[in-house]
Amino acid sequence: MFIIKLSTRVGVRDIVSRYGLHTKKKLGQHFLVDAHVVEKILFAANISKDDLVLEVGPGIGGLTQVLLEKAGHVVAIELDKQLIPILEELFISSKPHFTLVHGDILRVDLPEILAPFKGMPTKVVANLPYYITTPVILYMLESGLPFKSMTVMVQKEVAKRMAASPSTKDYGSLSLAVQYYADVEIAAYVPVNCFMPRPSVDSAVVHLHILENARVEGDKELIFKIIHAAFNQRRKTLINALTSAGIGGDKASLASILESCGLNPQIRGETLDIYKFTELAKALQTCV
Repeated sequence: MFIIKLSTRVGVRDIVSRYGLHTKKKLGQHFLVDAHVVEKILFAANISKDDLVLEVGPGIGGLTQVLLEKAGHVVAIELDKQLIPILEELFISSKPHFTLVHGDILRVDLPEILAPFKGMPTKVVANLPYYITTPVILYMLESGLPFKSMTVMVQKEVAKRMAASPSTKDYGSLSLAVQYYADVEIAAYVPVNCFMPRPSVDSAVVHLHILENARVEGDKELIFKIIHAAFNQRRKTLINALTSAGIGGDKASLASILESCGLNPQIRGETLDIYKFTELAKALQTCV
């Protein structure tokens, strides 16, 4: 069948009308209707015919359509059962390099789904519903699967938090959790008028170049225990935040450990990068 460009207002209206679709607010469904934004996603993702693309939440296939033109194979995971027959009709018969899975990305057996494509460089591309943005990104990063990159559309404020540097208002636990695994770049900002229906906030395209190994070596559990303590009470000094969390003993001992790391005992955690948090974790290792 002839398919018009799906990442346009005309394309979305055609699919909505043809299949009698109703967007589901609880699933955060907002269909992209700007082909220029799709091109920015493709440019950031740098997809080639050698690549396997894992698409999370293909919706009505606006991004899927162009991914299939660029990638060696596309595996799309869609939760909404009303969209499965539409995606099947649009792509299954005409695109042998397309695999569609009905399920929740946080519950499906991802290693099993990707097993047939072992050896292909794997890149994640997604227009993520806002309500699952952080859980999906962290799940992917922590999965141990050999993803090369992730290029995702997320809420603008979340994108700024992922890319934030120390001593900025957006810097926090999410910044460090993502930067522990990847280099982060905001590839584009996307206003609300690029979607149907319009979301309530602007979005951004974020590209994560995933590192072969974690950015730092150390006790990950302890590193992030310290990080969470620091940002759970971010206006407190680091020494008070750690004391409240029961990390590192009394204040005198903590002050000595902080000074051994070249840190002023009155410093706040929001000024430390992942390297300093790791150095502090190593110094605290014998105290926990």
